[in-house]
Amino acid sequence: MATRQELSDFLVEIERRAYKQALFAVQDEHAALDIVQDSMTKLVIKYSDKPSAEFPFLFHKILQNTIRDYYRRQKTRSLWTTLFSSFIPEDTDANQDDFDILDSLLPDIKDDWREPETRLEKLQLIEIIEDAIKTLPARQREAFILRYWEEMNLVETAEIMNCSQGSVKTHCSRAIHALAKKLKEKGVKL
Repeated sequence: MATRQELSDFLVEIERRAYKQALFAVQDEHAALDIVQDSMTKLVIKYSDKPSAEFPFLFHKILQNTIRDYYRRQKTRSLWTTLFSSFIPEDTDANQDDFDILDSLLPDIKDDWREPETRLEKLQLIEIIEDAIKTLPARQREAFILRYWEEMNLVETAEIMNCSQGSVKTHCSRAIHALAKKLKEKGVKL
C-alpha cells in the first residue's frame, strides 16, 4: 500500500506528461486540463490503496478511458447541438454566449417577432423530441437526461442511478441510437 507522499509524488511527476498526452489527443487546453484532473481524481479515489508500483499502469488506463469518454461526450453533444441549432435566434447581433436551449423551449411573450411558420415548426420539433424521449425505457431516459441535459459526468450519473459507469455508458448509447432512429422516422434531419 502506497503512502500519501508516494501518491502525491507520483501525481506531481506524471502531471506534465499526462497533460501533454491529453492535449495531443483532444487539441483543447481546457479539456486536456479537465481530463488530467479527472484522471488524477479517479486514481486517488479508487486506487490510493494500491502499491505505488501499480500507479503508472492504473493512471494511464484511467487517462485513456477519460479521453475516450471525452470523445463520446463530444460526439453526442455535437449531435444534439446540430439538432438544436434551429432554436438559436438568427439575429447575428445577439450574444450567443447567453443563449440557453432550455429557455427557447418555453413559449415567450416577447417572441412575437418570429414568423408564425417558424414558431410552428419549432413547436412541432419540440413535441417530436419530447415524444421521442418519452418512448425511451426509464433507465435509458434517466441516463440520457442526467448526462446530456444536466451535463453530469459519468461518475455522478452512475452514483445517482446506483449502477456501474459501464451501465451508464450502455444506457446512454442505446438512448442516443433510439432517439436518432425515432427522429429520423419523423423526418427530422440530424
